[in-house]
Amino acid sequence: MHTHIAEAIKRPDLISLQPDLVCLRFETMKIYSALGAVRHLLESGAVKPGDTLIDSSSGIYAQALALACHRYGMKCHIVGSTTVDRTLRTQLEILGVTLEQVTPSKNLRLDQELRVRRIAEILKENPSYHWMRQYHDSIHYYGYRDVADTIAREVPEGPLALVGGVGSGASTGAIATYLREAGRDVSLIGVQPFGSVTFGSEHVSDPDMIIAGIGSAIEFKNVRHDVYDRIHWVNFECALSGAVELLRTSGIFAGLSTGAAYLTTHWERRRDDSRTYVFIAADTGHRYVESAYAKHAQAQDMDTLKPHEITSLEELSHPWSTTSWSDLRASGES
Repeated sequence: MHTHIAEAIKRPDLISLQPDLVCLRFETMKIYSALGAVRHLLESGAVKPGDTLIDSSSGIYAQALALACHRYGMKCHIVGSTTVDRTLRTQLEILGVTLEQVTPSKNLRLDQELRVRRIAEILKENPSYHWMRQYHDSIHYYGYRDVADTIAREVPEGPLALVGGVGSGASTGAIATYLREAGRDVSLIGVQPFGSVTFGSEHVSDPDMIIAGIGSAIEFKNVRHDVYDRIHWVNFECALSGAVELLRTSGIFAGLSTGAAYLTTHWERRRDDSRTYVFIAADTGHRYVESAYAKHAQAQDMDTLKPHEITSLEELSHPWSTTSWSDLRASGES
């Protein structure tokens, strides 16, 4: 029996779609990250019960940190994006979170910069607050060791390919790192939106992209670039096609980053069938009903979609590009 709701909803479901294809489905994945980070801060003495934790969020991490603070008796202050909707705002308010949202902006970079700038102002006024720095601090890796252990225990032995969206480096990077440390052969495949600084696509915009939680308009320092083997850049239309196909064929209702990961996995399996593929469904699809799923009639047949293989970041192009990131790094292109 669980002692707190955060412990219950953090547990992922491993769903076998085919013998070599597994969906790692979360209700909300970042609770692992937040719980592990807050627990570490308390155990190390960096914070104590009753202290205020503060961070920036587009929504998913806000809920995760709010529940972690509730679990451990902490106070929580969120500087939120305008993507924090009414449903989440109401939950945060009842949980006792102090939420302020930055001035609306269609520019993701400006939105993130405004949030970080506001945090600096708050910390100057309240030096006792602890900034969680979800984009930069590697303490957010710690909570994912349990996820890696679950995969190691439940997915049959043999080589793995882990596929998932990359926002901060905590989820995909951490899970792959812990599996590798345990001796598992893991190929790590990251998924990005166009326009993201993290893997060098900031020069290719995608005005329709609304995938929350992946990509970055500013540098995220906890992304360990050297742990990724391949990177895929996927635009909104392709991510939508993947999400709709996943729901239609499996019944799994997940977010757009999951759609992009499923599309990527579908292609990678055809390219190399020597591994078991585990793709990450980081959250449910509820927040994307109006902005994406309502357009399901526009979804394309995944079998007709194929990425553009690039050897230089200058070759990046819509709707979908991919490369061997390890080769690109070795050549000095990244």
